[in-house]
Amino acid sequence: MKVEPGKPPNNQPSHSFFSSVVVPRPIAFVSTVNEKGQYNAAPFSAFSRLGGSVLAFGISRRGHRKKDTLANIEAVGDFVVNMVDENLAQAMNKASRAFPPEVDEIKETGLTPVKSDKVKSPRIAEAPISIECKLMQTIEVGDTANRHHTIVIGQILLYHIKDEIMTDGNVDHRKAKIIARLGGTDIYCRTTDIFEMRRPNK
Repeated sequence: MKVEPGKPPNNQPSHSFFSSVVVPRPIAFVSTVNEKGQYNAAPFSAFSRLGGSVLAFGISRRGHRKKDTLANIEAVGDFVVNMVDENLAQAMNKASRAFPPEVDEIKETGLTPVKSDKVKSPRIAEAPISIECKLMQTIEVGDTANRHHTIVIGQILLYHIKDEIMTDGNVDHRKAKIIARLGGTDIYCRTTDIFEMRRPNK
């Protein structure tokens, strides 16, 4: 089958079909704060580490309005990426609702905000890994008449990793039990089924 961008088979939504192509996708559960000191948290699965101490994630528009996460990052200049494990799955999913800007999704989902060391945005205490980041730049993508997606690029300032998921100085993925997104809007996977494969020397 050959499929052109914007022309998914069976007339299904483009985002639903194409999100099933690049998988699995880690989830950035991003916590931010606005200029009034109000907290926000939302999940994004267009997310990756770019190399070195740089990561990026994508935020789509909600109609013609910027999502609260993007508005907060642009106003304050920082954010925290919280990785999502099996215990955080339900709260992360609940936080994906379109809450009004004044609603604190961390509190709304029963999670615990914790003061960060190097940024104003809070981290989430229950997350196995939290990554404090400073905004480097944002990139608007889409045609000039309809800028519909923003890529946020951040410089990693500090990692918070729970001791119980570490083994011999490394993150133990069997212990961390991170989850990831697959296709559609409601299909996830566990990353505990892993295998090793040595890279060739030559």
